Amino acid sequence: MAENDDEGIEYECLEDIGLTWVTSKWDIPDALSPEDAERYLPKGGPVAFWLGLPASAAEEFDRSRACQLGQDVRRLSESTLPDETIRTVWLGATHGCFDPAEHGVNARTWLRRIEDAWLAAVCRIDPAFVPPPPRPVTDEALRQAVLEVIRPVANDLTRAVTTPGYGSALPGLVFSLEQVVTQACADLGYRLFLSAMKAYFVEIDRNSRDAFIALGKRFGYPKFLVGNNLNYQE
Repeated sequence: MAENDDEGIEYECLEDIGLTWVTSKWDIPDALSPEDAERYLPKGGPVAFWLGLPASAAEEFDRSRACQLGQDVRRLSESTLPDETIRTVWLGATHGCFDPAEHGVNARTWLRRIEDAWLAAVCRIDPAFVPPPPRPVTDEALRQAVLEVIRPVANDLTRAVTTPGYGSALPGLVFSLEQVVTQACADLGYRLFLSAMKAYFVEIDRNSRDAFIALGKRFGYPKFLVGNNLNYQE
């Protein structure tokens, strides 16, 4: 998504889109006790839970919204980013609560499994479906705008992810997010940054909140995507 989306997609009041809609569900299995996890998670445990989400996106959202997930995945998997960078931003967006490496899967392979699950669900609905190209946002002005909103809160986010109450410590998260912004896609990098800020409940002031929302409008995000679950204190 960019300032002038040539397809004119309107996302109304969705709280998230694409890959960051998937990562926003991290707290569902995390909230379950081991006993409840065994009872309520699908057969196959956490892996099956996560791979069920892309199928849900294909069934729950209209075509334009569902396509965002496939585009996001390819923006990362087809980029030149190191595999460890992709793994780090995935962990940052999910509060370190699901590490594909612990299940013997590297980050790019994990993204491809997500894409395969999504595409299989879409093709069940429309066998002739052809995924659109990823169209990463590489506009330099937008890249710099994302880096500018990250900079004032970078130290706070770093402290939060290096000393979490639970989940994996991620000392390189801010650098990895910046790599996504500058080397892959400004749009997805910004949404992954917002996901990490929310997952680790990093407190922000009014200046940052206003800057976050203004930038979200430039990307054409849904009304509540930026502000929902941000830790903003008056």
